Amino acid sequence: MAFRKPPDGGWGWVIVVVSFFTQFLCYGSPLAVGVLYLEWLDAFGEGKGKTAWVGSLANGIGLLASPVCSICVSSFGARPVAIFSGFMVAGGLMMSSFAPNIYFLYVSYGIVVGLGCGLLYTATVTITCQYFDKRRGLALGLISTGSSVGLFIYAALQRELIELYGLDGCLLIVGALSLNILACGSLMRPLESSSSPPPEKMLVDKVPDQYFVYHEKEKTVEENISILEKGYIDEKCVNNVPDCKQDSILNKNALSSINVNEKDTYKKKVVEQTNFCKQLAKRKWQLYLTYWKETMVLFKNKVFSALFVAILLFDIGGFPPSLLMEDVARSANISEDDYYMPLISIIGIMTTVGKLILGILADFKWVNTLYLYVTTLLMTGVALFAIPFAKSYLTLAMLSGILGFLTGNWSIFPYVTTKTVGIEKLTHAYGILMFFAGLGNSLGPPIVGWFYDWTQEYNTAFYFSGFCVLLGGFLLLLAALPCWNACTNQSSKLPPNTYSYKVASNA
Repeated sequence: MAFRKPPDGGWGWVIVVVSFFTQFLCYGSPLAVGVLYLEWLDAFGEGKGKTAWVGSLANGIGLLASPVCSICVSSFGARPVAIFSGFMVAGGLMMSSFAPNIYFLYVSYGIVVGLGCGLLYTATVTITCQYFDKRRGLALGLISTGSSVGLFIYAALQRELIELYGLDGCLLIVGALSLNILACGSLMRPLESSSSPPPEKMLVDKVPDQYFVYHEKEKTVEENISILEKGYIDEKCVNNVPDCKQDSILNKNALSSINVNEKDTYKKKVVEQTNFCKQLAKRKWQLYLTYWKETMVLFKNKVFSALFVAILLFDIGGFPPSLLMEDVARSANISEDDYYMPLISIIGIMTTVGKLILGILADFKWVNTLYLYVTTLLMTGVALFAIPFAKSYLTLAMLSGILGFLTGNWSIFPYVTTKTVGIEKLTHAYGILMFFAGLGNSLGPPIVGWFYDWTQEYNTAFYFSGFCVLLGGFLLLLAALPCWNACTNQSSKLPPNTYSYKVASNA
């Protein structure tokens, strides 16, 4: 399939709008799952660690399955994947309303909804990149805010729906809203070329059927030659019926003289195909070896190794507040009359602000993006340490806003990765880091919940979370100090035609 040059506008802005609403609809409930988390605790009576697995799977499984998601979008296209994933998200949410136990939710909400969100994220980013080149950073930044706005709105929406219709009714209505993803997906028109098919295909279409003899792998040489003879004779008989018998006798004599050549040609073709298969298998094996060699080279980079540890520890410690902050407020015996806005909504709106402001700061030449990222990690760790001392709604709201703003460091994470490994290795390195980010998302909330089940209070849990984030930040800082200048000097020696990387935020 041939693609036209990215128009950087036109229908591309429609793609941006529908991609924004797609991420809004699919990520709204999983990111605001903290509201549902309280209801599941009361409904099933399970431990906090076991119940937290539902939300952590929904947010982490998409990142863990990112290679599979990329293959699906590459094979089938963004539009079919978006429509299919819309059914997954809506179906998973509706199935969750009939969950008899927490284990059912692991599959319906954690895996089905989480995988659907991962597929939709990959589809929206892919189709947006196809339509934009010069304005790609702006377009990706706009669609990435859909998930943060979804977190802000869905936190209040789900709470209101639970009060009006109960937990089951809330999930059914939210699932029905997710069906709008199908309409958004149908508008993701692929950027295809409307030109005529390639010359190779036109030539193949003109070849008579009897000359496809060499593609019949299960037939023997003699059977293939007999098919060739029959096709040649039948063609003569159709054109000149009276002379059919005479031509048949003459053709037998003629074909018998070329049978040897046909057999040699066929055998040569078989040998060529066999050699091609061997070369293809050898090439694939070499690609796998090259991939693992490049991976080992990446981990020899001290900054990249520290970055991998930092992102894993950051997601283990920094993600639980967005899931558990509502339960923290309830554990602190904060009255519902003092609730002016759900804490998760505050996290969502401040994450949007953080993405925009930190992304703008990263564009300034005098700002070192690695040190900026390390600063956000250290500040996140300090804020997590402060949560056990917050005993009022106002202090929890302030800490939620700070944590939400610092979580916006996702917008500068691609910058840091590019500075560390270079633009040519960005895709490989970013895929590895996102896998471990998904692992951290999946493990963080259950670990914090298990701490609560063990100690019956959140203080130890958030001390652990803060320690994880601070440890990751300090390791990254120590690794960057001696060799950061070398990394920047190496990146500055890139060829002049190297493209600069723009902000591509993660959900």
